[in-house]
Amino acid sequence: MTLHKKAGRLMIAGFKGLTISEEIKHLIHTYHIGGVILFGRNIGTPEEILELTRSLQAEAKAAGYNVPLLISIDQENGVVRRLGEGTTIIPGAMLLGAAQDPAHARKAGELTGKELKALGINWNLAPVVDINNNPKNPVIGVRSFGENPEKVSELAKQSMLGMQDAKVMTTLKHFPGHGDTSVDSHLDLPVISHGLQRLHAVELVPFKDCIAAGADAIMSAHVYFPALEGEANLPATLSRSVITGLLREELGFDGVVTTDCMEMDAIAKGIGTVNGSVKAVQAGVDLVMVSHMHDLQEQAILKIAEAIENGDIEEAQVDRSIERINSMIANYDGWNEIAENSSVPAFVGSTEHQLEMKSIYKQGITLTGGKGGQSIAPSDKVLLIYPHNEYATMVEDKRYSTLEMAEQLKKVHSHVEVIEIDPANYEKQQHKIVEQAQNFDRLVILTLNAAVQESQRNFVNELIDTGVPSDVIAIRTPYDAAQFKNANRIYCTYEFTKSAFETMAEALVGKTEINGKLPVTIL
Repeated sequence: MTLHKKAGRLMIAGFKGLTISEEIKHLIHTYHIGGVILFGRNIGTPEEILELTRSLQAEAKAAGYNVPLLISIDQENGVVRRLGEGTTIIPGAMLLGAAQDPAHARKAGELTGKELKALGINWNLAPVVDINNNPKNPVIGVRSFGENPEKVSELAKQSMLGMQDAKVMTTLKHFPGHGDTSVDSHLDLPVISHGLQRLHAVELVPFKDCIAAGADAIMSAHVYFPALEGEANLPATLSRSVITGLLREELGFDGVVTTDCMEMDAIAKGIGTVNGSVKAVQAGVDLVMVSHMHDLQEQAILKIAEAIENGDIEEAQVDRSIERINSMIANYDGWNEIAENSSVPAFVGSTEHQLEMKSIYKQGITLTGGKGGQSIAPSDKVLLIYPHNEYATMVEDKRYSTLEMAEQLKKVHSHVEVIEIDPANYEKQQHKIVEQAQNFDRLVILTLNAAVQESQRNFVNELIDTGVPSDVIAIRTPYDAAQFKNANRIYCTYEFTKSAFETMAEALVGKTEINGKLPVTIL
């Protein structure tokens, strides 16, 4: 294998479009890249997804790969999901945390893996094992199972094992922990200043337990940990002390280590994507992820190859990385299995799968407080007020909308009027909507990150103060629920998926019971 191909095996690359791109073909044939990452831009119908993944594998086979191509995706479920129409909506991590049953996490993981595998996707960049102990965390939040290390550890482990049962490779992320940050690493470099004792007692607990249970891969965090790295502002991804010293040597992990995307600003605005890719390999990672720009992908491969040739990266280390990558793939995927995967199985998005997951939604959606009150009566005139999805974080998919709640509530109640609000214009719309609200018997008010948006909080509290019985539903962060204690009832759905809204609408009118318990502390 040439040095260029050895360097290429360390690359995970993204691309645009529902069909295989010429750029990806070039990377596969010229450099034997380790794999690809799919985003919403690559996701069509289940049939289109399967055709894409089969095309990718056909190119890899024609290029002479010994093992199949890694085809990865961020199917965390909940607010971070890539699969769309025609697949099953599966509860996200914090809703599973609220359901408080490891068996639910195992089942959700298994079903996730089953549908991914059926579509030719063999590697899931999940579960998130970060512990969300910072209410101001802008990027993890409901992607975490909760704030308790032991509970997060057990739920993450069961989710991982469920996906592995379905023969899909898994990824623990983001090592050594991204839960206690108030900065999004897509935008800047977060710093976690806790000492070693605290990190071992909290952040590292799920990693240790899942490694012991057979973790396949671990994704590094673009976060700086002064207790672990002496060089100021050096992210964990680029730190040999973290990747080799802590993860490999101290925790004994000999599986695959991948970076998060190297185009994120925490890397790109510092050392840069290309030089950062070299530095990450020097730190001990096996796979470098460059999700978007083809030029950066190729430059990074060439720069890594140059570093190997110059002795700045030991070739023996690269050989060991390739062995780890090939071994992980071989444990789950073979060319014969891919050849048999010729059509989308009927179970993908099936009624059976949907009903299995709906039972979990009923156990996870949470009534958190309020003054109390009756369900919406059949004769009540209801006003539903909701913010449109303002694309909460860069990792979330723009395709999914908060509009679905209106459709679901109208299915179970005859007298519903709807007002959608632009979150940037609460103050301009506030007086008129508050005046309108007084003509209704019940208000249903959805909040989206109101805990950090004063204008939204003021607006919702003014609606509650009208005296019209108001049900407030926090459709993302549960920390919103602490802001509206005078509401009639306060709920948390943890995500704005169709299944969550369907269950929530039924609960509002008394057609179903919900039994979730908060997995985080709200004050």
